Amino acid sequence: MLTLYVIKNCDTCRKAQKALDGSGHPYQVHDLRADGVSAALLEHFLESVPVLTLLNKRSTTWRQLPDDDKNDVDANKARELMLANPTLIKRPLLDTGDDILVGYRDGDYDDL
Repeated sequence: MLTLYVIKNCDTCRKAQKALDGSGHPYQVHDLRADGVSAALLEHFLESVPVLTLLNKRSTTWRQLPDDDKNDVDANKARELMLANPTLIKRPLLDTGDDILVGYRDGDYDDL
């Protein structure tokens, strides 16, 4: 079964859910803010997605971080930041079982 990782108030996440609803594919939703992110789940994402690709530097959460946290971000620091602040993870994430798709644009899920 597909798993869609979202934040409920994210417009792009809503579009992704609507696309999956229209496709008829069964899926479950995991809210990154409400349900959280474990170290094991983050590592699962990172098996398919490079750590600095997964880190959302355009988010409000990123902009609110102290400069010390934002400077010199490497893979380990990015992991720590995403575990402490799940809203730093780019979204939506769609786990197909074989791959993790990051973000959503119209038509991205047509080939599922």
